[in-house]
Amino acid sequence: MVDVGGQELTAEDREILAHPLVGGLILFTRNYRDPEQLAALCRDILTVPRKPRLLLAVDHEGGRVQRFRVGFTRIPAMRTLGKLCEEDPARARDEARLHGLTIGQELAAYGIDLCFAPVLDRDYGVSTVIGDRAFDNRCATIIELARAFRAGLNAAGLAATGKHYPGHGAVAADSHHELPVDRRSMEALQEDLAPFEALIGDGIESLMMAHVRYTAVDQTPASLSKIWIQDILRKRSGFAGAIFCDDLSMHGAAVAGSMEDRARLALEAGCDMLPVCNDRASVIALLDALKDLKPQKAASDRLKKLYRREV
Repeated sequence: MVDVGGQELTAEDREILAHPLVGGLILFTRNYRDPEQLAALCRDILTVPRKPRLLLAVDHEGGRVQRFRVGFTRIPAMRTLGKLCEEDPARARDEARLHGLTIGQELAAYGIDLCFAPVLDRDYGVSTVIGDRAFDNRCATIIELARAFRAGLNAAGLAATGKHYPGHGAVAADSHHELPVDRRSMEALQEDLAPFEALIGDGIESLMMAHVRYTAVDQTPASLSKIWIQDILRKRSGFAGAIFCDDLSMHGAAVAGSMEDRARLALEAGCDMLPVCNDRASVIALLDALKDLKPQKAASDRLKKLYRREV
């Protein structure tokens, strides 16, 4: 999954988007000027001559992570719902579903398939990169509100992506800038897994892995770990949906070596799609380095279920 630098496609963008190893594109704030421009950009992206067409995604959770603002409904941080749930659980559930529905309808109107949400991390008050993006610290509240939010997205024809598996909220370091290390026991980690396990049981369509090292389980970050992805997530938890690595350009993944090393580890671990953002040179080099790679049918089938549906 790649990105583009501006508000319209360049010739280089089109060439990269047509590459058989590119399966999707993620949009950022820099790609948005106004609704008319976004509509034209999305049309151009979705008509790049290739089959299947590109999966079009965006981080649009609400609060400080909302890529499009002018012309879009301002969605509050999900923590506001957790606080509301303490006073009025039914109203909090209704608002969570409404926020999911609003995001889904507004994105679908531009042809966008996937919103990377909801955040299923627990907030322990130590992670500034998670913080109020999390619904709450209490698992029961996270599960209740995330279910309602996902129901809203689904009602608009969009799939959901739970993140950041198996939980990013208990570490202070920001994986955009360094590799966080979580030294808790597996018993303690199990509490963070509860929201993911609940949504997996509901059939959530996709999950995004965390660039965090959990020393009780594996020295390799979860995003690149066969133990986390194949043994725990796939086999033990029975997750059958699509798995996104977090952005391989983040410094939390750099412990694995070069971009090619990171990509190969992520693929071997079992990730279905690898975002590589804000680094066009690495994208070009990676596509060349992996030119002999053949897409896996199982991964392609899982990703196909993430395309928006008409409602």
